[in-house]
Amino acid sequence: MIWNKIESARREDIEALQLKRLQETVTRVYSLTPFYQDKFKELDLTPNDIKTLDDVKKLPFTTKKDLRAHYPFGLFTVPMSEVVRIHSSSGTTGKPTVVGYTQADMDVWDEVMARVYTMAGANSDDIVHNGYGYGLFTGGLGFHNGAAKIGATIVPASGGMTDRQLMLMRDFKATILAATPTFALHMAEVAKKDGVDYLEKYKLKAGIFGAEPTSAGLKAEVKKAWAIDYHEVYGLSEIIGPGVSCSCKHSDLLHVFEDHFLFEIIDPKTGKEVEDGQRGELVITTLTKQALPLLRYRTGDITSITKEPCECGRTMLRMESIVGRADDMLIISGVNVYPSQIEHVIANSSDVSLNYLIIADKKGHLDKLEIQVEVEEDIDFENKELLEKIKKELQHSISNNLYINVAITLEPPHKIERSMGKAVRIIDKRK
Repeated sequence: MIWNKIESARREDIEALQLKRLQETVTRVYSLTPFYQDKFKELDLTPNDIKTLDDVKKLPFTTKKDLRAHYPFGLFTVPMSEVVRIHSSSGTTGKPTVVGYTQADMDVWDEVMARVYTMAGANSDDIVHNGYGYGLFTGGLGFHNGAAKIGATIVPASGGMTDRQLMLMRDFKATILAATPTFALHMAEVAKKDGVDYLEKYKLKAGIFGAEPTSAGLKAEVKKAWAIDYHEVYGLSEIIGPGVSCSCKHSDLLHVFEDHFLFEIIDPKTGKEVEDGQRGELVITTLTKQALPLLRYRTGDITSITKEPCECGRTMLRMESIVGRADDMLIISGVNVYPSQIEHVIANSSDVSLNYLIIADKKGHLDKLEIQVEVEEDIDFENKELLEKIKKELQHSISNNLYINVAITLEPPHKIERSMGKAVRIIDKRK
């Protein structure tokens, strides 16, 4: 089943629509955004120079740094009276990247999420258990509104509280699970404590999982643990949130909703386009965004795309699952975390130095993050009460700034190994 006939349109029709919308978007940002006006002048470029889809290469890149530099609303192209929703992510200097939505943007978001649910076989008869976090994070509300669009029953469970989540899934007879894959597997492990026949208590038929990189092995485990079809969704808040692409039941590749997003794959070092089918950094230009249209946004995600048709009948490009990052970002339980963010919090915390080590690991199938950090020279390391106070304050600061919980291990001065070259700040034991 296909939600919108554009998903199976002829390639020439899709590309004609993309070109029309690209030209409209370029004209919009050139007319309304001083940031892009300056970029165009630097390149001696005008909207009239965009005559073909290939001309997108002439346009300037946009980065997360640009969004932060224009915090909070500097890249918006509409007055705040037209913005009906704001979401944001955490920022490297305490300032998040802020994204805004007009009602038209919300309608597009609901539309692409309706396509996601339809790929998972969902309809108005289904009960969706939404285990994504609600709030400034786009996951919870993105999945919520998409379920409403198709007329499904939505259970806004949000994250955490595993036992309660399982109770709701059993009692409400949820048929679709929306969550991060690691949390889904964690819930399965807890559910198994009820015995080998635990699946008889649940009515799940499919799951829609995203917000973190996932190996083929983990996908297989989730699928087996819940005896469901596994569908992967991709998205990022700067572009729209979840709903940029999704996999159908015929393949692990994700269908890209090209009528709203124009994809490029570039070499992250040179910025040049790679050959068809080769892996590189994903660059996205929004084609229909009103509040925050972005030209050639560098996602930092490493993937590849293919034009090969799918058995399901959809004709839009497909992308492989994200295989890595072009930078050193960590994804902890679906939350993007940069070492520089952690360093900023540490630098603004008293009684600790900037000698630290970040250790990412797994507890079962859930991500955990430990930060080892040295105290200042004048701190009495035998004063346990003082150390506990320092630790709690640092944990609180990181939670408030980055929206994650971490384990803090305080070390005496000079305990953490130094490097004579580039400092080793991260140990990711999950790899």
